[in-house]
Amino acid sequence: MKRLLFGTMLLASVLVFPIPTMAGVGVRVSIPLPPHIVFATPPEMVVIPETNVYVVPDLDVDIFFWNGWWWRPWEGRWYRSRNYSSGWGYYRSVPSFYRGIPSSWRNDYRDHRWGGHEWNYQRIPHQQLQRNWNNWEKSRHWEKQNTWGVQGLKPRTRSQQPSQVFRPQSQAKPQSREVKPQHSQPQRREAPQQSKTQHGKPEKGRGDKQDRK
Repeated sequence: MKRLLFGTMLLASVLVFPIPTMAGVGVRVSIPLPPHIVFATPPEMVVIPETNVYVVPDLDVDIFFWNGWWWRPWEGRWYRSRNYSSGWGYYRSVPSFYRGIPSSWRNDYRDHRWGGHEWNYQRIPHQQLQRNWNNWEKSRHWEKQNTWGVQGLKPRTRSQQPSQVFRPQSQAKPQSREVKPQHSQPQRREAPQQSKTQHGKPEKGRGDKQDRK
């Protein structure tokens, strides 16, 4: 009887205790990926006015192209890929470009209107976009070419790229701070001249001054 009881207790301990340990090791948080979208042909894109963001306009879901990546929101999360139809990976935050995208862009596209102006958008083939998007952004191609196709659109003077160029100039303060030690160097050179006349006593004074600095 004792052997039988000991055997059953041993068997119960083997069956019970590994369960939480195995569960603790095997639990992983998996983020679901968006469903696959089948494209019969590479999609044509439209550039959203006042941005360098491109969008696939003829889908029920939002797929953007920006900065060399394809972007896609799904169920409150963001995903990106180098390919428009596959390879989506989870992106931990909302991409910065999305702040400048109005929620009504799809209605504006259908109505050919943007900000109360006529919008003669241009459909851009996929291959043309892949070859030229970087140069278009650097040369401000869409802004200079009839302001993204929007008739009578006035560029935003406050949010233009030159205003962003001014931001590094505001960081010129550290440069002025670096110049200050250059003015203190002649003072250190003058100190040895005083030590020649006072026979070593100013050496202690020099150290005190440097510590205060």
